[in-house]
Amino acid sequence: MDLGIKEKVAIITGGSRGVGRETALALAREGANIAITYQGSQEKAQDVVSEIRALGCKAVAFQVNLADAHAAKEVVLKSIAYFGDVDVLINNAGVWPTSYVKDMRLEDWKETLDINLTSVFQTCKTFSNHCLDKKKSGKILNITSQAAFHGSTTGHAHYAASKAGMVGFTISLARELAKSEINVNNLALGIVETDMIKDSLQKNKEYYMNRIPLGRVASPREIADIATFLVSEKANYLTGATIDATGGMLMR
Repeated sequence: MDLGIKEKVAIITGGSRGVGRETALALAREGANIAITYQGSQEKAQDVVSEIRALGCKAVAFQVNLADAHAAKEVVLKSIAYFGDVDVLINNAGVWPTSYVKDMRLEDWKETLDINLTSVFQTCKTFSNHCLDKKKSGKILNITSQAAFHGSTTGHAHYAASKAGMVGFTISLARELAKSEINVNNLALGIVETDMIKDSLQKNKEYYMNRIPLGRVASPREIADIATFLVSEKANYLTGATIDATGGMLMR
């Protein structure tokens, strides 16, 4: 099936590992050129760039601290300057710190919202203005979580709040941009086998597994396949939607 992605340019935040890495590679297998962001590991980011280039596509990695609102904006502008255009934005990067509200520091609350929500506002605003200025269509996919709807009982209230905010923001942006052919959607994840949740999953495996009706944790690659469809031309009639990829943790 031709997804209409070939030769398009996609930005994927947090693209050096986990779901971001697999999504970058999935899009590259469809012929897309890719810009990824990373915060810590340049080596992992360059490995992804090399794999994408081996598939015959162009790729670049930008180191960015998404807690810095200016840096979040600049990474979109850098991607546009590097490729000459950008067609797809996937906001995948995020943090999942642990602290119960009774012990939570204001600094931790602010940093979580800065990375998980404010950076999304900045990248979406910059990307959508680029599309509007060029009078071109575009695709935005924001990676949210089942926690946006269920909340958290395990010390992640700040994470849940940031992801709930993302849902409301995405719907609002989708309404603003619909007539300009810029689609904006959410992909709500459940439990995915990534570095971010690995330790918690090992410590409380029975608790987490009991919450998943399908009885297993998702692999990053199968989430990437769903994300790829959602930014493809086959999803042109989807906007303002939240697609649940949770193994049944969300059923609506």
